[in-house]
Amino acid sequence: MKFRNFKLVGYVIFGRGSFNQLDEILAPQRKGDAPMIFFVDHFFRDKPAFTSRIPLQGKDKIVFIDVTDEPKTKYVDQLRDELKTEFGQVSGIIGIGGGSTMDMAKAVSLMMTNPGSAADYQGWDLVKQPGVYKAGIPTLSGTGAEVSRTTVLTGPTRKLGMNSDFTPFDQIVLDPELVKDAPVNQRFYTAMDCYIHCIESLEGTYLNAFSRSYGEKALQLCQEIFLQKPHWDDDADEKLMMASYAGGMSIAYSQVGVAHAVSYGLAYVLGTHHGIGNCIVFDKLEEFYPEGVKEFKEMVQRHNITIPQHITKGMSDVDINKMIDVSLSLAPLWENALGKNWEQQMTRERLRALYERL
Repeated sequence: MKFRNFKLVGYVIFGRGSFNQLDEILAPQRKGDAPMIFFVDHFFRDKPAFTSRIPLQGKDKIVFIDVTDEPKTKYVDQLRDELKTEFGQVSGIIGIGGGSTMDMAKAVSLMMTNPGSAADYQGWDLVKQPGVYKAGIPTLSGTGAEVSRTTVLTGPTRKLGMNSDFTPFDQIVLDPELVKDAPVNQRFYTAMDCYIHCIESLEGTYLNAFSRSYGEKALQLCQEIFLQKPHWDDDADEKLMMASYAGGMSIAYSQVGVAHAVSYGLAYVLGTHHGIGNCIVFDKLEEFYPEGVKEFKEMVQRHNITIPQHITKGMSDVDINKMIDVSLSLAPLWENALGKNWEQQMTRERLRALYERL
């Protein structure tokens, strides 16, 4: 048997106010006058109280990342080209925001040192060179992007990550103060990405004790936060941040499943954001995850969240078939969910019926 020898994040700092140590964390990574580039979620564009805390030195630059759409390979290439034209070399790229912003930081870091387009590296273990130094600082909790070995991108033909040992961050800063003012709906959708990770991992065929240990803890934290707490508080922010970390770790030796495989198709054709896309799909997956879906619906009701319905109504055959193509290309996700004979179980007709229910 051959075991996966996977790369972890280099350094982790956790705690309220840990963001204030960013300057000293970055200092040893600076290379001459080459700048640190801070990719910041455009949510913070008009929030100087936050952006003024970013420790700029010399030629350092803040680049506000537009996350209106899911990250695209052409956006990665564009940012890489702009940075190379302006600076030549950079000391590092720091992603501050939700999963999309952190994924952009990881992707551009890799493309600063690897030739071609980001689209050339959508897949497993295609990246051949380490990127420039990169750090991730989440301001939303749930995606697990801060610890994962992928950076999810929509390319010209598919939505698929740059999955490699060179993708994980060199440093992450987990400061619960930074997630305190997240919009309620966005916080829920992103948190459910973590919850769904855990259900898919814990009920998957790839599961082992490593994945189970992290997955069970992340699931327990999600249940405590969303089903037991009478109201949202600082403790909820801290626990959700750790649930996101553990949920991301749970799929390092495992994989996600049906919800992610189906939502990737939605994102490619409709541009549906990852967190809400997973919620839209998971809401209809009783046949695959009956207990998880029941509990998910209870969380939705308890927190007065709206899950969009009928979003595929009236879609053309061409678009439905494109979603099916994108989804079925994600073989590891389907194998984790349904086993090695997944292709016999998840036919195009069955998947079409599922998309039509959304």
